[in-house]
Amino acid sequence: MMLNFFSSRPDHPLADARELRRIIAELPLDNAFKAVDEIYGWFGSLQPAGDLRVDQFFDVLRQLDDAAQPHIRRLSRDYLHAPRLSKSEERRLWVMSYNYWGEVASLYARCIERVQQNPKDKGSVALKSSLPLIAARLLAARATQLKWVEFRYGPIGEDLWRGLGQPYLAAEAAAYAAKPVQLYPTQPELTSVTQQYVQALIFYSSSMDSLMPLEIELADRLIAHFQQSFVFSGYCLPDSVYWVDAANGIPPARLARRPDRLTPGLRFISPGTALQSLNELMRSVERGEVPADLNLGGEYQARVLLPVLRHLALYWAPDPPQREHDRHAVKTRIAVLQGFDDSFTVFAGEVARLGKERTAESWVVENVSLGGFCAAVDELGDWLRIGALISMQPEGGENWLLGVVRRYNKDSDAHASVGIQSLSRKAQSIELRPRTTGFSATGAIPGIWLREGNAPGEARMVMPIASFDVRESLEFAHDGQNYLLTPVALEESGSNFEIGRYRELMED
Repeated sequence: MMLNFFSSRPDHPLADARELRRIIAELPLDNAFKAVDEIYGWFGSLQPAGDLRVDQFFDVLRQLDDAAQPHIRRLSRDYLHAPRLSKSEERRLWVMSYNYWGEVASLYARCIERVQQNPKDKGSVALKSSLPLIAARLLAARATQLKWVEFRYGPIGEDLWRGLGQPYLAAEAAAYAAKPVQLYPTQPELTSVTQQYVQALIFYSSSMDSLMPLEIELADRLIAHFQQSFVFSGYCLPDSVYWVDAANGIPPARLARRPDRLTPGLRFISPGTALQSLNELMRSVERGEVPADLNLGGEYQARVLLPVLRHLALYWAPDPPQREHDRHAVKTRIAVLQGFDDSFTVFAGEVARLGKERTAESWVVENVSLGGFCAAVDELGDWLRIGALISMQPEGGENWLLGVVRRYNKDSDAHASVGIQSLSRKAQSIELRPRTTGFSATGAIPGIWLREGNAPGEARMVMPIASFDVRESLEFAHDGQNYLLTPVALEESGSNFEIGRYRELMED
């Protein structure tokens, strides 16, 4: 009887509503990383907090998660937009963001597990109406983890796919998978468990390994914009393009590879009207028009947005993208130098590149085609990323080739598979000068002349970033011949280089 005189109030400090409000109010407003780190620490204290009733547990978790949102968004913006992040700072932001979403997902999963284990418990009964929100936040957190893995082109394990598929199936079995919820107070649009799951499936199916991190973020936002136009079904429809077994830890796949057997967890995705709407948006952006209702998290120029739109159109099409050239398995090494400066030196001649060749990395080529290579890399330098310019020399060969990294898949922190597009097998370093200055003037622009693969009467030049000017003609001399270059278009802008197209005229 004496025990009845003592309070059964939980010991956890966050169980006190006033203390919780104080902790949230004192989060630093001027240091997003510290704010997220503090909330992450409180998440850790919740893991063993079994004395909190499950509805109280969720209420504390929800308030902390809500408070973290502006800070976690700031970390994401810093990761994607901050100029010249060091490798250590980039990793610091990545680890905090990835870990945050993993921890919050596991806590939301714990809420659901506790309700399932004790459905008649007073807290479980009180929490029942919140299950659609809990499950939607759980899947949104796992989907965001997936995106952060793709930012670093890392492997996606079975645990993450199970962490997406199994809560979705549980929500569907409990008849709340399609219930609309407002995910966070700052996000007015409604979503559902099913929508969050489909978002992740489309995102992965859209092949992020050939996009840069900012392009991956834009692709994710575009998928969210068009997602409700997709058709998600338990049946294979005539226009279905992808399938997944939600119960297993496997990623979605093209229907070019069909399921081995029918299972209750099989689901199919077709683009529905999404591809048509995407093409309409592409035409608008090409005209310089971006719809007001398109939430991209910022304003972006057409040259940034259009490659992402074209990429998505390719992977949402009924027929999968076809390789332009057949690939052939090989096993050979190549010497690799990176960046515009090293490449310019390599193609300037034998004397200029004598010292550079000794600093080259060694990669193993696994297959080759007319268009490029796929190579295995065991030492991952800070510079290695989508859009990196590289020069390569096959083992035993004398000739150097110029290429660009187009795909990047990390098997681990120490090993990656890299897809390389060959730009030229006959490149030549030259000095370019604006036409108005004459050959005797200073201010030469270094250029790498791509001497094959050009349209008739045209030349392509690889130059340092911000060198191309559509209003400025260039000229150069080579082997006693003078050339005049009239600008046509900027073909590509990479990490530290750009490729300009010019009309080429030989002069007397």
